[in-house]
Amino acid sequence: MTKVFVGENESLDKALRRLKKKIEREGVLKILKARKHYEKPSDIKRRARRASEKKRVLV
Repeated sequence: MTKVFVGENESLDKALRRLKKKIEREGVLKILKARKHYEKPSDIKRRARRASEKKRVLV
């Protein structure tokens, strides 16, 4: 669970911005979107293969 502690003199807007950035860095939204709909095992393998190819090209 992602937590952000708000300081005494910190505005709520700043705390929300920090929370959003933290969630994005941890990849929580990506996981939620992936679990929203059923994905066939073959599609999972295909997506993983494409991601590994992208990583291999970038490195």
